[in-house]
Amino acid sequence: MTDWENCYQTGQTNWDRGEPAPVLRQLVSRQPGLFQGRVLIPGCGLGHDARLLSAHGAKVTGVDIAPTALKKARELDTSGAIDFCEADLLALPADMLGAFDAVWEHTCLCALPPEMRKHYIQSVVSTLKPGGIVTGIFYINPDLDPGETGPPFPITVEELIALWNVAGFEPVEQWVPDVAYADREGRELAMILHRRA
Repeated sequence: MTDWENCYQTGQTNWDRGEPAPVLRQLVSRQPGLFQGRVLIPGCGLGHDARLLSAHGAKVTGVDIAPTALKKARELDTSGAIDFCEADLLALPADMLGAFDAVWEHTCLCALPPEMRKHYIQSVVSTLKPGGIVTGIFYINPDLDPGETGPPFPITVEELIALWNVAGFEPVEQWVPDVAYADREGRELAMILHRRA
C-alpha cells in the first residue's frame, strides 16, 4: 500500500497537476446543476477540484488520509469554505454516512490496490443521501506503460461498470473525455452514476 503521507512530504506527487481535472471544468460549465448541495471528494489531495466545486456553489467536503496534503489544501482554500477532513476512505466517520448529495470521484479508485475496490465503492455509496449521485473520472487504460507498476492501477470499462452495479449503481452517462491532462488523453472514462430504482 502506498504511503501517501510520505509522498506529499517528499514531493513525490506526479499525479497532482496543480489544477482541477479538465473534465470537471467542462462538467460544471455544461451541467451547472449537477453538483448541488453537499459534495464529497474522496482522496482530495491538495483540493484543486474541491475549490472549483466550492466556487460553483457546492458545499464541499474533501477527504484524504495524508495530513500534509490537507494542510496544503487548507492553505490554498482562501475562502475557508471547504471542509477538509483527515479520514480513512474505507472507514469513514459516522457523521458522513448518508450525508451527501453527490460524490466526485477523481481517479481515487485507480490509486487503490484492486482488492480494495469493492470495499471502497461500498464506503463511498454509504455517504450518499437517497437519490444521491456519483460522478467521476476513472483511469481505464488496461495496459500500463513500460516500467509502470501502479498506482494508478488500470481497470477495464467492463470491470468498472460491474463494480458499480454490485453497489446498486449504473451509469446514466459515460464517455471518454475530449479534454484531459497532458498524457491522459484517451486513458480515462467519465461517468455519471445513479442508483438503480
